[in-house]
Amino acid sequence: MLWSDPENEPPEELRDTEQMLRRAGLVLAVAMVLSMLVIGL
Repeated sequence: MLWSDPENEPPEELRDTEQMLRRAGLVLAVAMVLSMLVIGL
């Protein structure tokens, strides 16, 4: 990669969507763990 290459920053919408997906994945993971605990009890 050359120093003269333009920065390939993703557009604002893409970053927002990525952040929302990451948050949704985290919530889903926590929900799965909690449901496993409830089923175990």
